Amino acid sequence: MTDILETIYRAKLQEVSERKTAVPEEVLSASAHYHRPCLSMRQSLQEHAPYGIIAEFKRRSPSKGDLGAGADVAKVTGAYVAAGAAALSVLTDAQFFGAQADDFAIARQWAIPILRKDFIVDPYQLVESKAMGADVVLLIAGMLSKEMLAQMCVQAQALGMEVLLETHTEEEVVMAGEIPADMIGINNRNLRTFRVDVENSKRLCRILPENTIKIAESGLDREDVVRDLAQHGFRGFLMGEHFMRGADARSFINRLRHVD
Repeated sequence: MTDILETIYRAKLQEVSERKTAVPEEVLSASAHYHRPCLSMRQSLQEHAPYGIIAEFKRRSPSKGDLGAGADVAKVTGAYVAAGAAALSVLTDAQFFGAQADDFAIARQWAIPILRKDFIVDPYQLVESKAMGADVVLLIAGMLSKEMLAQMCVQAQALGMEVLLETHTEEEVVMAGEIPADMIGINNRNLRTFRVDVENSKRLCRILPENTIKIAESGLDREDVVRDLAQHGFRGFLMGEHFMRGADARSFINRLRHVD
């Protein structure tokens, strides 16, 4: 790893070490959400096919800066649900994405699958995610070894959660095919340079098995782009920046559904 991804990785290791001391796993496992049955994002995407929008709430990003530091998480996520999103994604990283401590808890009021979007570097975060009420966790192929990814995938699923495994390169996509993730994402944004190339999804999806639930991430700001990717077999579309900057999720989703 190099550049910002390595910086985030090192910062996250330190952050998680501190949280382990502050809130032990036995405290997390006593949470009411810990025993809550998870909702399936995989199933929801299939039900919303071919345009399963995973609408994301995030306050900022290292590449784009402020996206809504003062945004009302209940209002924004409630609008996503009303718009017909297949699932929600909520950023929980404070240092790099500006998440506030109760963002996920507020979003959890909705009866919809929710992805905890963070940089998972330690199995402790899986227990933490379950205690938060997450239905899905994100694992980033470029951040962890194949062995660690496989181990965490099995652990997350044992806790009842699904796993979205994020890839960006051909090497990562090939590796992802050997890990029992529930869904595989192809990120059009290079997490080391932040350059966005939507063609990346189309190039790499050919390597994945036909029965894989494929999710396109980043750079999705037009309906024609989403339709094109759906023609290439994608069933999930993770969208955050476009909506956080003011685009109407309901109108976007309605246009997808009624133009075909």
